[in-house]
Parts: sequence; C-alpha cells; structure tokens
Amino acid sequence: MRSDSKRKKRTWLRVTGIVILFMLICTGVYGYSVYKSLTDAVDTMHQPIERELSEKRMEEVTFEKKEPFSVLMLGVDERKGDRGRSDTMIVLTVNPNQNTIKMLSIPRDTRTEIVGHGSEDKINHAYAFGGIEMSMATVEDFLDIPIDYYLQINMEGFKDIVDSVGGVTVNNDLDFTVDGNHFPKGEITLNGKEALMFSRMRYEDARGDFGRQLRQREVIQAVIKKGASLSSLTNYQKIFSALGKNIKTNLIFNEMVDIQKNYRNAAKTVEPMSIAGDGKLIKDIYYFIVPDEEKQRVQDELREHLELQ
Repeated sequence: MRSDSKRKKRTWLRVTGIVILFMLICTGVYGYSVYKSLTDAVDTMHQPIERELSEKRMEEVTFEKKEPFSVLMLGVDERKGDRGRSDTMIVLTVNPNQNTIKMLSIPRDTRTEIVGHGSEDKINHAYAFGGIEMSMATVEDFLDIPIDYYLQINMEGFKDIVDSVGGVTVNNDLDFTVDGNHFPKGEITLNGKEALMFSRMRYEDARGDFGRQLRQREVIQAVIKKGASLSSLTNYQKIFSALGKNIKTNLIFNEMVDIQKNYRNAAKTVEPMSIAGDGKLIKDIYYFIVPDEEKQRVQDELREHLELQ
C-alpha cells in the first residue's frame, strides 16, 4: 500500500512539474513575443533629428534622476509628394515630482516667428517649411521653454491606433452630426473612424479651433488610458503594429522604458491648458493673435512646471 502511495505521489509530482514547466515556457515565449513586437515597433518609430541641445537647456534631461521634460506632439496629414502640415500641435510637460502632465494645445493659426525661415506666419507652417526641427525650434521660441522630444502622429493612421486598443470612450460636450454620423452630448464610445471624425470636426462648433482642440485632447487622453490598461495587452501585436506604422519619435527604446518606470504616476493626472487670443485678418489671411501678457502667462506656467529658473 505504501509503495503504491509513493508511486502515486511521484506520478503526481512529475505531472505537476511538467505542467509548471509548460506554463513557464509559454510565459517565456509570450514575454519574448511581446518584447520582440515592442522593440520592432520602436525601431520603426525611431526617427532621429539633426538638432543640438536646446539653448534653453543647460544639460540633457536625465530620466534616471526623474527630471521634468517636454514633448511636442504633431498631428500631421501626410500626402504623397508633400510634407503636409501639422494641423495639430500639442505640448506636453511632464513633472514626476508633482506627478502631473500639462497639455497645451497651440491653435494652428497662431501668428509667430518661424525660426529658421525669417518670417512671421501661422505656427503650423513651420512643419511645411522645415519639418520637425523647424517646428520644435519655433515652438521653443514661442513658449520660451526647451522642447526635448517630439512625437509625430500620422492623422490618417490615427484611426488604426484607436481600433488597436478596441475603441475609446470620451466625454462629448457638444451634440453634432458630421457626414451622417451623429455624436450625442455626453459619454460616447468611438471606433477609429469615428474618433478621427470627432477630433477633426471644426465647422459645426462655434468655438472653432478651440472646440476641436478639446476633442483632440479627449481622444488622446482616452487612447493613453486604454492603451495602458492590462486588458489591452492581449492585442499587443495589433497595438505595436499600429504605433510603428503611424508614429515617429526621437525617443529610443531605453528612454521609453525609463519613462515608463520613473514617470508613470504622472500620467494619472493630465491638466489641460489653453491659450487665449483673437482672430485677425492680415492681408486677407486669418491669424490667431496671442497678446504678450497671455503669452507670458503660459510661458511662466510651463517653465514652473518644468522647474526651470
């Protein structure tokens, strides 16, 4: 009896060991698959720029020291044979000490000096004139802060990113209809195509570009929140593929890992900012004019958030 009992125990241990080994192998394969898909996507996304350290920085940001940093997000409508224009310009400042992110939408018609082009024009024309580098330099000059990194999003492909996370839920503050699609007021769930229409709509909104900026921020925040959830990890291949095809950045893989490790709590509190001004026709061209005192107010708030002296 004892011998049979011992044999049963040994058999049970062998079976248990095999099951545990199988689970470890599967976990390892899954983990490697996730890692490989992520690194491949980041390699595709990475696009370095020819730009020296900003004059507004004494030294480069060190993520290990949890230093505040900034990112310029550009939503670009890419066209064949044409660089396109950055119709969406959003500046993020990230402060891990305050555990907050400030998100400023810059109206695309804002009149300012285009650094490196020798002219005053709409701020979104900087991208058409000189690409990422000129956009970063122009926004730095306009806001008087260093722009450390950029994130360029292909707006046509943005719907793929939304679909990859299974759609997003946003809070809509305006009832409107575009191309037969009705967007009721309140909390609504959008697929990729709907999210793109929702974030682009401008003419049905009396607030014009400001209303559009609010909707863009809603969608971006929803994507970040949904993409960071554990439930979305099951779609990692689709998510990473969509990111790799539609996003360009000068961040490298190790920097992204450091940001996730040292700054993730800051993503829990995103504080929207806006900049006030008035529309004005200059030589029959519409511009958004920001008064000096308003510009100074925004600059001071961002500089304080970046802990710049």
